[in-house]
Amino acid sequence: MSTRPILLRGGRVLDPSREVDETADLLLVDAKVEAVGSGFGAPDDAEVLDASGKVVCPGLIDVHVHLREPGQEDLETVATGAMAAAAGGFSAVCAMPNTDPVTDNQAAVGFIVSQAQRAGKARVYPIGAISLGQKGQQLAEFGELVGAGAVAVSDDGKPVVSSHLMRTALEYARTFGIPVADHCEDPTLAAGGAMHEGIVSTRLGLKGVPAAAEEIMVARDILLAELTGGHIHLCHMSTRGSVELIRRAKDRGLRVTAEACPHHFTLTHEACEGYDTNAKMNPPLREPEDREAIRQALRDGTIDVICTDHAPHHYDAKEREFDDAPNGIIGLETALGLALTELVDGGVLDLRTLLLRMSTLPARIFNLPGGTLARGAAADVVVIDPAAEWTVDPSTFYSKSRNTPFGGRRLRGRAEATIVRGQVVYRRSDSRPGG
Repeated sequence: MSTRPILLRGGRVLDPSREVDETADLLLVDAKVEAVGSGFGAPDDAEVLDASGKVVCPGLIDVHVHLREPGQEDLETVATGAMAAAAGGFSAVCAMPNTDPVTDNQAAVGFIVSQAQRAGKARVYPIGAISLGQKGQQLAEFGELVGAGAVAVSDDGKPVVSSHLMRTALEYARTFGIPVADHCEDPTLAAGGAMHEGIVSTRLGLKGVPAAAEEIMVARDILLAELTGGHIHLCHMSTRGSVELIRRAKDRGLRVTAEACPHHFTLTHEACEGYDTNAKMNPPLREPEDREAIRQALRDGTIDVICTDHAPHHYDAKEREFDDAPNGIIGLETALGLALTELVDGGVLDLRTLLLRMSTLPARIFNLPGGTLARGAAADVVVIDPAAEWTVDPSTFYSKSRNTPFGGRRLRGRAEATIVRGQVVYRRSDSRPGG
């Protein structure tokens, strides 16, 4: 499908993949990057966007979202999730397989691909299940999943308890050149836990999940990656012990990559005070020392990427008692603002490193188009206004769900426009009132 050329004029073009950081024009033609620089004219039919004072960079890529379709379309759909992603500056997201039915076969992967194409917003890449039905007993057919469009495998939402199954998955995934993404949790240690095990859980009278529940599985997965030569991708890291294990694994050259979420580099278990179920998540919010370790790991590259773990839930579900409420928060429309405010303005990362963690490295690790503005690359671009100050108002979200602990928080920096396949799929000036 041909698209009208787009000329982004006079922005700060920042492309970590090529170490580019300059005031320049960017020309997109036929869904590809045509030119970056100055002195070239625009085609007569080009749409010209003034990007002066803005940052122009590769579209953000979120490798960990839950879009709830099929099975829970009242919480989110591929279409609403893809629109929320675009509004957050994401040109692509990877959808986890814990749908109903589970995304563990060719047809299920194909359904998500077709729903994403129909929506025409952010790209949506399915992640297939490691095990049939996510039951942890029998491997799914990875070849069929990849052939239908899956870019990785994961049983996220459930840990792969069997070390034998995880070993086999890592060996099998090597054949197809895909990462195995694991939710690291020892279910026997975590059983019945509602939040992090520590002084706050004791004060609130809630059963806690110790940091060791995550770290035991991180250590096991690293050992299996070494044994098999497979690529393990560690989901939503939350503890300082996990960071240290990953750092040592990388020092030894193992194929280990890891991700962290904005809530884990922003909040601590103190957010659960008052039994606020919007602060209930898995892995749970940890201690200030864990939050600092995650921040430093993002700085030094021990943790490769920032993801959201976008997990929509209905208001009624979150209004239950803390023990009974589901885990998870939405994150697609707040991640960029939180990262810019907490990490860049907070002096933890420079903007180039942030974009490396939110665009270039996610593309490389999951072998996706995007993450670069090199000539001929996919025309997936986000225009960021780093000075825009705004207040998080969940009522204006494009997501169907509202479960966020960040409502009312003042942030600085947000997506001004998102371009996918050479088409503007989100423009803040067109957004809903108050958005």
